[in-house]
Amino acid sequence: MTSVIHPRVTPGTGAARAESPTPGSRRQPRPLRVALLTYRGNPRCGGQGVYVNRLSRALSDLGHSVEVISGPPYPVVAGGVKLTRLPSLDLYRQPDPFRVPHPREFHSAVDVAEFALMCTGTFPEPLTFSLRARRHLERRLGDFDVIHDNQGLGYGMLALARGPVPLVTTIHHPILVDRELDLAAAANCWRRLTLRRWYGFLHMQRRVAASMDRVITVSESSRQDIARTMGVDLDRISVVRLGVDADIFRPLPEVPRVPGRILTTTSADVPLKGLVTLVRAMSRLRLTRPDAHLVIVGQPRPDGAVARTLSELDLGEAVRFAGGISDEGLVRLYAEAELAVVPSLYEGFSLPAVEAMACGVPLVATTGGALPEVAGLDGETALLVPPGDHQRLATVIDNALGNPALRAHVGAAGRVRALELYTWEAAARGTAEQYRMAIGRC
Repeated sequence: MTSVIHPRVTPGTGAARAESPTPGSRRQPRPLRVALLTYRGNPRCGGQGVYVNRLSRALSDLGHSVEVISGPPYPVVAGGVKLTRLPSLDLYRQPDPFRVPHPREFHSAVDVAEFALMCTGTFPEPLTFSLRARRHLERRLGDFDVIHDNQGLGYGMLALARGPVPLVTTIHHPILVDRELDLAAAANCWRRLTLRRWYGFLHMQRRVAASMDRVITVSESSRQDIARTMGVDLDRISVVRLGVDADIFRPLPEVPRVPGRILTTTSADVPLKGLVTLVRAMSRLRLTRPDAHLVIVGQPRPDGAVARTLSELDLGEAVRFAGGISDEGLVRLYAEAELAVVPSLYEGFSLPAVEAMACGVPLVATTGGALPEVAGLDGETALLVPPGDHQRLATVIDNALGNPALRAHVGAAGRVRALELYTWEAAARGTAEQYRMAIGRC
């Protein structure tokens, strides 16, 4: 049976009440002390950083005591949320990724292991962060009621799972999907070998995930994929959907739309995000709509597939990149856009899709992974296309740009869906319910 958290909603308010006492109950559930772990927490780069930032704040707003324990790059947390930094060698920091640390930077066997694994081409952070977190938490187990691991799934979590404090883990989607898409897009055998080494941590994550008593994920699509690829029983996986901050992500009716403006946001220049498909669609679209232009919130890798495709197609000013954008700046870009596009080949949820919908921007998205589940299947709240099909994507964008009534309808319906289904308060209440279930099993 699917385990999906459906918080009770007070009619007319849209506010979730999953933790509210039932009629006749004598007291509220007591606040919980939560250790929220993330091996990296940059809120400007990737959905996991946003997840930690927004979820910790929403849990704190409900009265829970939340301490985020993170490796670098460190998250920004709201007032009321404590941040504990677990320093690492930070081997992938910009502008010096894959750096060689000074000998004085090595303080433990974990530091040595981190550098050694990097030298073999393996991504070490999930493992080494878990070992540092275990050592830190074993001295502080009395400070917490529950430990929440955000898709680290390192071997250090196995020791914590056997301890007296219950451990819950979030898996946004199985990273095996990323690996397979990267391998399929690899240009040569050497690149495929490099990728297999980089993703060497997946064997560890699969073993750790299969040992977890309680797993949270963000969509039914991810739930099924986690069970299929990571060996986790379906009855141990619960769905708690992510949210959107409707006070930030909202329409700005005073900002005029820019004719032909298309907006997409991406956390990484990787095949999974489908940017090459969208760029190819833009080349085709420009044949019929010379004013169509694409703004990409993010930065391409100088030697990546997106940069090569742009050079090949010579799109010039039709595609530009915007990096380092604040939330307020992003909302303004949404307000200026006639369409938002999520071209991903696969998504476990897609915060950009929900944020665009909350801003009232008509959304074009693929059917990759959880996107139909998140954006809606009926064609009312989003326009859906098959992933990887640049010709179909160009056709749907062309039709939408030429139909203002359709855009207005889809944008308005998408905002209603986002506000009804996706709030961080509901996500926090559903997550707290999972905490209490884990505590009750101990």
